[in-house]
Amino acid sequence: MGIFDAHFHIIDFNFPIIENHGYTPPSYAVTDYQNETANFNVLGGAIVSGSFQGFDQAYLLKALKQLGPAFCGVTQLPFTVTDDEIISLHNNGVRGLRFNIKRGGSEDLSKLDYFARRVYDLVGWHSELYIDAKDLPEITSTIEKLPAISIDHLGLSEEGLPHLLKLVDRGIRVKATGFGRIELNIENALKLIYAINPDALMFGTDLPSTRAKRPFEYADLELFQRLFGEKATDKILYINALNWYFK
Repeated sequence: MGIFDAHFHIIDFNFPIIENHGYTPPSYAVTDYQNETANFNVLGGAIVSGSFQGFDQAYLLKALKQLGPAFCGVTQLPFTVTDDEIISLHNNGVRGLRFNIKRGGSEDLSKLDYFARRVYDLVGWHSELYIDAKDLPEITSTIEKLPAISIDHLGLSEEGLPHLLKLVDRGIRVKATGFGRIELNIENALKLIYAINPDALMFGTDLPSTRAKRPFEYADLELFQRLFGEKATDKILYINALNWYFK
């Protein structure tokens, strides 16, 4: 079955790497990613900028050229970025704007409403939030009105799941990623989200699993085939994310 890897990182020390909360990630080049996923049927994916990459775009543009047009980028930008810069990034394969609330390194959450609307209106990008879902009530009134939002790593916590599910019912998408870093009943969360909106879940490896308690493993992928039928699995592993990033 084909896979669209909706969330992974490339870490190239030829470009700026910023220590974040005392953490510096390991090198993880495009060739490392390709080698690690060689036995999976990865047909495309999304490279996501991490907190340790700040507002650097050069690493991302290089990686996108290496991986080819089936892959896209999700980046972090200051709200002062010009329209021309956003359009240039779009023309080079970037398709999303990330707000890293959990780790920092991105634009401040206070800019979310303005910035998410701006990039959507200009180039059709969605905005992606790395946030513990228990903190969602503080911004729910904002994000449920925004045109295109996804939330990383199943919202991270059991406490936050009810808040996440309310937003799924309003059209928010969810990355089914980072199983080694989250603290909730994964199987239950996946089934509940899919039941509310079959288009919401988007699988990603989260490689190289920086700071996770355990790295991605093949059993994480097999879980979907165990929980869901073939049609649902195909939507979660491939179709939903492909439509999200490339339609």
